Amino acid sequence: MDQFDVVVGTGPFRSDDAHAIQFPHRWTSGGVTVEASFSGVHLLHLAAAACVLNDIYREAATLGLQIDGVRVSAGGGFDTEAWTSTGITYSAELSSPASAQGLARLLDHVDNVAEIPRAIRAGATVRRSNVTPRQARA
Repeated sequence: MDQFDVVVGTGPFRSDDAHAIQFPHRWTSGGVTVEASFSGVHLLHLAAAACVLNDIYREAATLGLQIDGVRVSAGGGFDTEAWTSTGITYSAELSSPASAQGLARLLDHVDNVAEIPRAIRAGATVRRSNVTPRQARA
């Protein structure tokens, strides 16, 4: 089974890979880099990784912790026979002058509040709307 990995990074963890995509980021002056292929599974994992990265900055600001950079790697498999995710695992690296204990508390808190991982864990419902399909214009 294939592994579908993504990496998002800020500060000293920004990617220098020529294929990395760069986006502005509200909490960093240098923006965020994204290393991911374009598939549905990669985008699912990217949603989880991006949410964790954003929430690290948001919650650190609330706690008064300085964060100089973040790298979140997320990945997992996909069972193409059952068409289901085999689960998502993520890890986070932080660049910060804060204490190791403070950063550990931050990461524990983020794991509990990050919205996208929480929605995935809860099993979000996805439905197609009854929008009438339109033909593309030539």
